[in-house]
Amino acid sequence: MEFVLESNNMADYVKSDKYMDFFSESIQRKADELFASLSDDTEKIKAAYEFVRDEIYHSGDIDSEKVTKSASETLEYQEGICIAKSLLLAALLRYGGIPTGLCYQRLTKYDTPDMGYIIHGLNAVYLSTEKKWIRLDARGNKQNVDAQFSMSEEKIAFPARGEYHEIDFPIIYAKPHPLVMEAFERCKKRDEYDFDSPHLSLQD
Repeated sequence: MEFVLESNNMADYVKSDKYMDFFSESIQRKADELFASLSDDTEKIKAAYEFVRDEIYHSGDIDSEKVTKSASETLEYQEGICIAKSLLLAALLRYGGIPTGLCYQRLTKYDTPDMGYIIHGLNAVYLSTEKKWIRLDARGNKQNVDAQFSMSEEKIAFPARGEYHEIDFPIIYAKPHPLVMEAFERCKKRDEYDFDSPHLSLQD
């Protein structure tokens, strides 16, 4: 897939905001801990990715109704849905000066289209040594989900299935998409997150 950058200014992909809040001391402490013995950006990306994937629970996998709405909240409670986990990974890497964006997919809510669709959040990270972006999905692995750090073949949680009208949106966002976050902000419980758009774009 050919990616489209929301911004051509790489500095926009290392900024903090209220969602990717790496001005938070807790985010800084965790990033410093993860990166302490690492000097190579690729190693830092892998360390942060595997931490968020493996040590931060997906709320659905533990039957939690909690909704964490920022990177620091997700770190504090050690859980979040895909959108929240992507914010945490972005915050950790951006604090480390590594350009990181937000990506989205339109996926079936369960296994088949008759149950509806939902927007899934993941990340794109810039590999300076390779001069390219790769997507990483820190949703969390489980049975039939095996996302991995890979610099070549993409290994995300849910490859989009065209026959089911699932979509990989090609845009790498510097900021969380406002429509996604509006739906996310309305949630009081995890299962209230129910947002679908077949045409997310820079114009939405």
